[in-house]
Amino acid sequence: MSVYVGIDVHRKRSQVAVIDQVGEVLANRNVPNGVESVLGVIGGLPAGTPVAFEAAFGWGWLVELLEDYGFAPHLVHPLRCKAIASARLKNDKVDAAILAQLLRADLLPEAWIAPPAVRQLRALLRHRAQLVRLRTLLRNRIHAVLADHGQDRPGGCWSGPGRAWLASLELPAVSRAVIEDDLALIDALQHPIDRLDQEAHQRARTEPAVKVLTQLPGVGPFTALVILAETGDLSRFGSARKLAAWAGLTPTVRGSDRTVRHGHISKQGSAWLRWVLCQAAQTAKRHPDFAASYQAIAHRRGNKIATTAIARRLLTRAYHLLTDPEGPPGPGRARTVA
Repeated sequence: MSVYVGIDVHRKRSQVAVIDQVGEVLANRNVPNGVESVLGVIGGLPAGTPVAFEAAFGWGWLVELLEDYGFAPHLVHPLRCKAIASARLKNDKVDAAILAQLLRADLLPEAWIAPPAVRQLRALLRHRAQLVRLRTLLRNRIHAVLADHGQDRPGGCWSGPGRAWLASLELPAVSRAVIEDDLALIDALQHPIDRLDQEAHQRARTEPAVKVLTQLPGVGPFTALVILAETGDLSRFGSARKLAAWAGLTPTVRGSDRTVRHGHISKQGSAWLRWVLCQAAQTAKRHPDFAASYQAIAHRRGNKIATTAIARRLLTRAYHLLTDPEGPPGPGRARTVA
């Protein structure tokens, strides 16, 4: 007898529903998150039993559990699962049962489950980016304190002379304490940032696709690694247009009869991919390959929209470079990112 499982995942507890091939509910229990509690509901099911769950906060542990015990995980796109979003009665018990029913009917809007190596690479690169953002926040706080006292140093405050200049300023006790505390935190962050930079560069040297992507203006080894990690298996996308749509870099469309309205970009997909592409676009928009297009769009729509358009063009070129049969094996062809 075929059975299907739907799990509504939350931070501390999850609702687990099991149905049979005719849609009858065999079990629907709320259990604490963990191996023993989840297996207490589904542990007796045959190997290969399909399990559906939404891409909610903290779903990675569940994928590992299901794969380790021989189940077939199916990650559900939450924004497209309208059967749950539009349900008149909505609670965890109903949500889990509907996931199982949609799985049984083969109507699930599924998302790609990245392999463990890609998930680990994403975690490493995102961690590095978050630490750099935190360091930037601390530096901005110091600049704000200096601005409050009418102080500034055009040469910067983070080199040896800059630190000496900061130490020589006559500031109130609280302002001095804020600067000293922020400098201590900046120094503490530098070691893990350097370690992550070294690890990222080592990975970049062993990945042939990185060398291909760095041909693009504004794309360095770190940016190339982020593009590879966030896009993952490019064979999922039939064209560069579909990749751009997945990345949230295409406009929303609202059409009825003969009226069609194009809005802002959808911003679905990986926010990290959009961020790194827009960072690369800040340099690429001055490159001869993109400067004319950027200026034309900026004149009509403004600088921000023009920069986003260049980010999409960078992604389009990256897609064609990685899927070129003459190029090295990228994540969408012979192998995935290790």
